Amino acid sequence: MTGTARTRGQPAALAAATAAVREGGSHALLLVGPGGTGKTTLALDVAAMLLCTASPPDARPCRSCRACRMVESGNHPDVHRLTPEGPGGQVRIGERSSPEPNTIRGLVSALALLPVEGGARVAIVEQAHRMNEDAQSAFLKTLEEPGPGVTIVLCADEEERLLPTIRSRCARIRLGPVPVRDIEAILEERGAADAPTAARLGRIAGGRPGVALAYAAAPEAVAARAEIARLLLDLLEAPRSRRLGAVAGLLGAAADAARSLAAAGVPAAARSAGPASRRKGATVVTPEPGPPPEDADSTVAGAEPASKRAPVAERRRAAVLLVELWRDVARDLAVVQLGDLQRVRDPGLLDDLSAASANLEPGAAATFLDRLTRAGELLEANVSPELVVDGLVLAWPRKRTLTRAGVA
Repeated sequence: MTGTARTRGQPAALAAATAAVREGGSHALLLVGPGGTGKTTLALDVAAMLLCTASPPDARPCRSCRACRMVESGNHPDVHRLTPEGPGGQVRIGERSSPEPNTIRGLVSALALLPVEGGARVAIVEQAHRMNEDAQSAFLKTLEEPGPGVTIVLCADEEERLLPTIRSRCARIRLGPVPVRDIEAILEERGAADAPTAARLGRIAGGRPGVALAYAAAPEAVAARAEIARLLLDLLEAPRSRRLGAVAGLLGAAADAARSLAAAGVPAAARSAGPASRRKGATVVTPEPGPPPEDADSTVAGAEPASKRAPVAERRRAAVLLVELWRDVARDLAVVQLGDLQRVRDPGLLDDLSAASANLEPGAAATFLDRLTRAGELLEANVSPELVVDGLVLAWPRKRTLTRAGVA
């Protein structure tokens, strides 16, 4: 490719997308990979390639023609982007009689019109796995017969949550973790962080440049992340009562981080990438957040009445982010237990991690990662955030206490 793509660290995915555009082999692409790995960036590169007016075609996207500039600024009338919205973070189906913008039916109606610029049209569905089954079914006919000059790009963190009929009609392109050096380069290119900060965020991000950019835009969230990590490591030595008493502090710190990220304009997809379901071929219909069980407050140590706490949607977002950060801490603790210190994502916590791993049951942190996956599923299923975190703090591994004889 001789054009100027914005995608970094995904050479195979970029080459596959470029070939699909230039050879015209498919009118629908499915970009699959963990949240924050660059799926939306690649989708916009595809749009720029299709709409660019430069010659020869190998020079597209040129990034300087009128079409490229409009794609870059998000103002091209023939690029239609659909994103999740609302408390449940759903890609909504919309009303049948009067389809609203940013809904599946609104997108279908827009694609039925002629192009404004007279060329190609591109539809990008971000977080397509957030479509429920009804929304996917409503989109299926358009995906099968999108109309002349229309290219549809679906971006999904978990392809298993898409109907088989949706997946079978798309050319699938997978994006993997981006190397740390590439993430550092992205941060520096965009002026998001100086070199030392970019190096740290590149490791913390775990191969997801979107996550690195999120934290670069919200330094308060980086501080909250470190606070949460140290709280979790301290709890390895804490008794049951102290663990339950720490729930409010953990969720409060996670809520602060989530608010900082939201204030920086960071999409929810970049803030977390926790798994929801791993059942092959499963389509998960995520309900809109509702009130917690009536007796939920009585099970949370020191909890205030629900009316005095933050809205349930905000508490759920905090819990989702907490589980994601907890996963990073457990992973780093596991690699320290294995002696693989070079793989620790947050070197600033290395001393704390090393101290915490002393007298911890071998493999305990790695085993706990499965518990965190289950916690993510429960949050998706609308279980009370406080109940989920209560269960996690009680299941979090405990340090073995040495007796005078030196036996754990």
